[in-house]
Amino acid sequence: MITVFTCADQFDDMMTCVYDAWASRLGHANVRLLTEPLGTPELFCTYRHVDAQPEKAASVVRTIRQKISSRAVQMVYRTAMAEQEEKLDVIYRFLILGFHLGTSVTDYLQHPSVMRLLELERTVANEAHYFKEFLRFSSLENRVLVGHIEPKSNVLTLLAPHFADRLPSENWMIIDDRRRLAVVHPADRDYYLTPLSPEEFQTLSREPDDTFVHLWKGFFHHIGICQRRNSRCQRTMLPLWYRKNMTEFR
Repeated sequence: MITVFTCADQFDDMMTCVYDAWASRLGHANVRLLTEPLGTPELFCTYRHVDAQPEKAASVVRTIRQKISSRAVQMVYRTAMAEQEEKLDVIYRFLILGFHLGTSVTDYLQHPSVMRLLELERTVANEAHYFKEFLRFSSLENRVLVGHIEPKSNVLTLLAPHFADRLPSENWMIIDDRRRLAVVHPADRDYYLTPLSPEEFQTLSREPDDTFVHLWKGFFHHIGICQRRNSRCQRTMLPLWYRKNMTEFR
């Protein structure tokens, strides 16, 4: 009988789930970890829901840093932001190996758990990198810069430090339309992550009447050379699904 530990798709919940699965002493081969929402329940499995407990989550992160490395903490965090449903179980299998091997586990590339974790981490890191380039801000009437994205992975907390460093004295928001989450940065203060109510999301989704938006659209369409247009090359450098919230493609 397999015991499946489940939790919300949030980092603290996932680390608490790791803690409880490990502390259950059911045997690593007899447990699986999944994030919610779940698909169809499997036969011969029992399910245990786990709620976030900050003390347990902090304990797991602290143990990873002490027994493996700070690099491993970064790898686990980025993997936790992926959209793939098996990510939490991948993290758990990686930690089983990591607590045994120590720091060298990050170089143990031939092991399936390490290989899969690195693949998921790279996917999240690449997507965050693309959105640093493709994110577009528009100015609201109260001079707040607002940018919308619809990433596959939960990359808001990976984008926020980049823009906080480059726009420290601006009021700005980055909104994840898929998850109804926003990073809010008051001018000259620290940013924070917050969920949006349906009313807030609807208000912030309205396209503002920004003069610079019209100027940028005009520049984009006039600077192109029709005879040299290469749609296939453009799609390679800028996939179609990134374009929905890009000013020049709206």
